[in-house]
Amino acid sequence: MLAATHGWERWLTLAPVFVIGIGLIGAVLILLVRAFMDSIKDVKDKRLIVLAIVALVAVVAILTYLGVSLPREE
Repeated sequence: MLAATHGWERWLTLAPVFVIGIGLIGAVLILLVRAFMDSIKDVKDKRLIVLAIVALVAVVAILTYLGVSLPREE
């Protein structure tokens, strides 16, 4: 039945799925960020954590710029 609908009707039918999915993803991200912030609160040297995050982002950005890709299993 879903395949028989046209254009905006399909999006209207799937709208609740998108809303619930985005809500679940948002809730999981909020929980993960709160847990991360709680664990950082106990660390004495916060600069080390910030430096590690910046280094990780820099490495990912450099490898992406260079076009390095992970090997795929076949």
